[in-house]
Amino acid sequence: MRKFSWLVGCLILIVLGVLVFNKFNNSQQSSKKSNQASSTKSTALPDAKTTDWNLVIVNRQNPRAEMNPDLATVENVQVDRRIAPALTKFLAAARVIDPAEHLISGYRSVAYQTNLYNNYVAKEMAGAAGTVNAGGGPISKSQAEKNAQTYSQPPTMSEHETGLAVDMSTVDELDASPAAIVKKVAAIAPEYGFILRFPADGKASTGVGYEDWHYRYVGVDNAKYITKHHLTLEEYVKLLKN
Repeated sequence: MRKFSWLVGCLILIVLGVLVFNKFNNSQQSSKKSNQASSTKSTALPDAKTTDWNLVIVNRQNPRAEMNPDLATVENVQVDRRIAPALTKFLAAARVIDPAEHLISGYRSVAYQTNLYNNYVAKEMAGAAGTVNAGGGPISKSQAEKNAQTYSQPPTMSEHETGLAVDMSTVDELDASPAAIVKKVAAIAPEYGFILRFPADGKASTGVGYEDWHYRYVGVDNAKYITKHHLTLEEYVKLLKN
């Protein structure tokens, strides 16, 4: 009788042990799945498509005819009316970092970009001050165009035609704003839906060298993802569904 009671007791302990182990194991697996889901969610792409108006790409591989955006004026420049409120807030926040921050350029028509680009090419051919060929001898038009395209894009290939891009800096010269200021402004840009469009390490995908003054509106969620994952707009759009 005692032996039977002892066996019953052992069986009860074994059953209880199995139940406790299963509960603990299930809890661990549930926690693991929860963590995996949380991790996936934190790195998931925003709900965006390549056809979204704020993700349009205009560059030398993707030229566009005149886009004629509905325009609004923010201080001294015109931009797509849909981004005017965000740009106003971004500019105000940038001025907290440095009061000298100001808008230099916004929307440009194809005709305006044509004149601007041709003027840069002519200056490059002549070796004018402030050009890549500054102080140099005469160069061919093709070489002058290559030089000019390091800081200006041919007509129908410039983002400024979208009305979604602005040049903003503490000075009116290219890449001449203090690096520390540029870093701080670029860091807050995503909060307002903007990205520093041409980062130093992005030339392979953008085809354009570093520009410390060129910001592009893409929307807050997109801007935060692009910045967090160190992507260019071209790289980001490739990740999205059509």
